[in-house]
Amino acid sequence: MAPKLLLLLCLFSGLHARSRKVEDDEYEDSSSNQKWVLAPKSQDTDVTLILNKLLREYDKKLRPDIGIKPTVIDVDIYVNSIGPVSSINMEYQIDIFFAQTWTDSRLRFNSTMKILTLNSNMVGLIWIPDTIFRNSKTAEAHWITTPNQLLRIWNDGKILYTLRLTINAECQLQLHNFPMDEHSCPLTFSSYGYPKEEMIYRWRKNSVEAADQKSWRLYQFDFMGLRNTTEIVTTSAGDYIVMTIYFELSRRMGYFTIQTYIPCILTVVLSWVSFWIKKDATPARTALGITTVLTMTTLSTIARKSLPRVSYVTAMDLFVTVCFLFVFAALMEYATLNYYSSCRKPAATKKKTSLLHPDSSKWIPERISLQTPSNYSLLDTRPPPPAMITLNNSMYWQEFEDSCVYECLDGKDCQSFFCCYEECKSGSWRKGRVHIDLLELDSYSRVFFPTSFLLFNLVYWVGYLYL
Repeated sequence: MAPKLLLLLCLFSGLHARSRKVEDDEYEDSSSNQKWVLAPKSQDTDVTLILNKLLREYDKKLRPDIGIKPTVIDVDIYVNSIGPVSSINMEYQIDIFFAQTWTDSRLRFNSTMKILTLNSNMVGLIWIPDTIFRNSKTAEAHWITTPNQLLRIWNDGKILYTLRLTINAECQLQLHNFPMDEHSCPLTFSSYGYPKEEMIYRWRKNSVEAADQKSWRLYQFDFMGLRNTTEIVTTSAGDYIVMTIYFELSRRMGYFTIQTYIPCILTVVLSWVSFWIKKDATPARTALGITTVLTMTTLSTIARKSLPRVSYVTAMDLFVTVCFLFVFAALMEYATLNYYSSCRKPAATKKKTSLLHPDSSKWIPERISLQTPSNYSLLDTRPPPPAMITLNNSMYWQEFEDSCVYECLDGKDCQSFFCCYEECKSGSWRKGRVHIDLLELDSYSRVFFPTSFLLFNLVYWVGYLYL
């Protein structure tokens, strides 16, 4: 009896320990399932058998449904980043995830698994579309740490192929309104060898998406949006379906305002200081004029460095050129004033001349008219004294240089008129003439230059920003 009781106790203890071990194993499996989902070995074997069977008689050189119907490629693009944009090279850089979806009936399979997710090793074993980016200058796929490619195969033969690309694409920038320009930079792709009769591209719904713009390198531009189009391009090899995405960009003016516009405006204003300097201060006014002209030349050269060598005039070229003309005109204004001031030098009011009487050795004061005095000796080798004229009940001395005497005057008073040309010989030379006192040219310039420059800025900014 005792041996039987001992045997029952041993069996009972063994069964209890085994049940406890099974409970522990189930607990460990349930906890591990929360972190990892591991396929049973039977499914691994099943997938291997499926792939071996699919690729056994598969010819990757032939497209799906060849000779029956065109292969339809659905396209999705996820824009990771854009930039920088180079105005000099007429190109921009873009980083995208490019996804293509099509159906290949040769890759259908029967299994409990609906989707097979594979890596880049499988890409070279099946047919994939020969898509090219038509306006790319350089392009590269990402290979770190492994090739950035994804391949998924559904049991009905649908295939998803994605890869990450960085492309330097051509963008023909129209710089007529630079730096207030807006551009549509395209990204164009199509099949390289299959015309529309064999391969059709189409956009999926919401097929183009963009990531957060905080990491984009669009330093001088703002991203305004995007749009996608589809068109057919006719070539000698056939008609191809071409897909295009347009990225709308608008240039920021902050950099060019600080580097070009403000310095040009300040240089023009600085050239106006010359109008408040006495006309006798020739060195000061000449140095100021030449300095401002050279400064504008330097600013014009610097502004052109950020542009390609286009043959048309940009908005910045127009502004810099007009500023240069204003500065140059300020310098020419003083040249004109200095020339006419040297021709006529009015002296103080009510002065008298001194003439040497022919019968004495002393100079005596005498009032004379505009004509040469009759008591002046023709034998005297000294030059005749300056003439005195009466204007507005005041007496002025008028000294004339030989180069400033015009035949057209004929004794007339034209010092208050800008008229000393050959047509002035006629009696009606005053008619239609503008009343300008050349000796007061500085006073006129103080009003004309700021007013005209202000009007130019008004027309310039309104025209380019709002029209």
